[in-house]
Amino acid sequence: MIDWQAVDGSSRIVAEAYIPESETILVRFPDGVEWSYAACPQATWDEFTADGQSRGQYIATVLNAKPNGRWAG
Repeated sequence: MIDWQAVDGSSRIVAEAYIPESETILVRFPDGVEWSYAACPQATWDEFTADGQSRGQYIATVLNAKPNGRWAG
């Protein structure tokens, strides 16, 4: 079961989750699409979710360079 966390204050995403076993960050966009970003160790998740971090900017500059695609659940 995925532990989705609601994201407040972001215009780009509405929820996020992390699967440590596969080092995967999951992102849910306002239109309901869920996206996965692989090869993300705990440190990447910690940076992504840090207080004051722009989630959209982090996706654009860091996560989009990782293997990614639509999450099939």
